[in-house]
Amino acid sequence: MSRSILGRVIRAHPNMAAGCLMLCLILGGSAIVGWARAADPIRQAIVESFQGPSILHPFGTDQYGRDVLARTTYGLRVSLLVGVSGVLLGTFVGGILGIIAGFKLGTIDQLIMRVTDALMSFPLLILGLMVMAALGSGVVKLIMAIAVSVTPRFVRIARAQTLVVRETEYIQACRALGQSDLQIMSDHVLPNVAGPVVVMGSLWTATAIRIEASLSFIGLSVRPPTPSLGGMVREGFDRLADAPWLALFPGLALLLMVFAFNLIGDGLRDWTDPKVRRG
Repeated sequence: MSRSILGRVIRAHPNMAAGCLMLCLILGGSAIVGWARAADPIRQAIVESFQGPSILHPFGTDQYGRDVLARTTYGLRVSLLVGVSGVLLGTFVGGILGIIAGFKLGTIDQLIMRVTDALMSFPLLILGLMVMAALGSGVVKLIMAIAVSVTPRFVRIARAQTLVVRETEYIQACRALGQSDLQIMSDHVLPNVAGPVVVMGSLWTATAIRIEASLSFIGLSVRPPTPSLGGMVREGFDRLADAPWLALFPGLALLLMVFAFNLIGDGLRDWTDPKVRRG
């Protein structure tokens, strides 16, 4: 029975199934490589510098003799941690603010939306760059920068859904029964708004990972020698002619992870779209 249900889901949403499979392979491969090789991503061996891909070093080594495979594996974890954590924080804060703005309206709505409009006037990367320039580098600060960058998008989505829900008959009935605004928002509005916000969060995770890689590329990410995919691509950018593996393998890992999250997000969006389901 479970196999037939799984088969129907895969046939109905092949993009989501392919994205989940790809992400599982990336994360599983990363975990297996990290466990089997147990290589230190920051261990230096100058005598082994700039070695090409081999059995001992499948992704080669960099200018300090560090294993590129170990650094790529660790960089994947950093990108995933920063991207997912930043989007989760932005989803939570943006969703709450959007529900409050859409339900209360009036002065509170105007204040929240004007701040949201001001933040959305900046491109994502520029806004993240401004936050990182103010806070400095580090994983926690990078998560905060990504959260600040994506929060306005979730505010607008949650507010739009709340405006629809607040006018329904059962919300009016809850008010007639004497329920408080806080109780109505938590018990009735939030469950109806959560679906679209979560789907959008899966789509924005890929964008958050790209923002992290872009900030890493310009040096505003985790502090060296801790590896990050964007930082590894930047380090290998000047050696593309004689050591292309330095940028090639981290770039491919970043590409595959972003592609997987895009497939998952597209699949979830189709899954929750009634028009697509009817089609």
